[in-house]
Amino acid sequence: MLRIAESARVFGGLRIGNDSYIAQGTVIRSMEGNVKIGNDSMVLENSVIIGALNLPVEIGSKTVFGHKSIVLGSQIGDLCEIGNRTIFMPGSRMGNMCITGEGTLIPPGMTIPDESVAIGRPARIIRRLNEDDKAMILRMRGNDISLSAYRENNIDSATRGENMGKLYHYKDKYPKVGEKTHLYDSSEITGDVRIGNNSIIGAGVKIIGDGHGPVIIGNNVQILENCVLHLLPGNQLIIHDDVIIGPGSIVHGTIVGEGTVIESGSIVCDYSEIGTNCLIKAGSLVKQRSHFGDNVLIEGYPAVVVGRIEGKVKSPDWAIRT
Repeated sequence: MLRIAESARVFGGLRIGNDSYIAQGTVIRSMEGNVKIGNDSMVLENSVIIGALNLPVEIGSKTVFGHKSIVLGSQIGDLCEIGNRTIFMPGSRMGNMCITGEGTLIPPGMTIPDESVAIGRPARIIRRLNEDDKAMILRMRGNDISLSAYRENNIDSATRGENMGKLYHYKDKYPKVGEKTHLYDSSEITGDVRIGNNSIIGAGVKIIGDGHGPVIIGNNVQILENCVLHLLPGNQLIIHDDVIIGPGSIVHGTIVGEGTVIESGSIVCDYSEIGTNCLIKAGSLVKQRSHFGDNVLIEGYPAVVVGRIEGKVKSPDWAIRT
């Protein structure tokens, strides 16, 4: 029996096999029907899967994704065991019966062959599966790794995400939202938050202005699926115009300059400042009190400048088209 949790959200046409499970808080954005999931697979809590015309997602059968995983335009095989917070970047491929460690980042275009164990940011293949690994995969699937014929179910967004997000008071503060700004269903905004015009707040996003200081978000900003924005006491969080924040990111009490793109699964800590037209690569950690100038490429754990940006940062294919 196919199961989609009540708090999960599906946007677009999802193709999914029998007996698969989409857990609480997970968001799937299947633009033009470009997400396909096999039979008996599981996508656990607060994960994000995004497929588009140039970023198709195809996931095999009896594959299990740990909590807060992110999949952007990737091909993933059968019987894989994906560790919590794994990030698959566009164009990456994973074979059958693979394992990733927690927090692994599969970079764009990387291919991981069948029966591999991959860990790290970026991922590296550390070995082939051994007999203990195979026994674990078998045990986690009820001692049955046989694969049944694919039986497709089509889930349309009309059954999910029909309502706008929610706004909440915090004491005497209430969010202010500009004209033509769209709050996707299951997004929640609390307290001292101001959002400009023509912005997008994705499904599952939480923006909390609970008395610690203002959260100010500009025009034409995209804050995408399952992001969290918050701040420490006595601080402020300012997101300037035309910023894009990728799915699963955490931005905490910082200033982000105009036109900057923060890729998926990144963490930006309090009292930091990011300049204009910067690119923070997926899975990066910007430490507290970090300061980066304009037009720089930022990457790492912790993040450092790894290059310069020539011209305007391109809007990524996983952004929402308006």
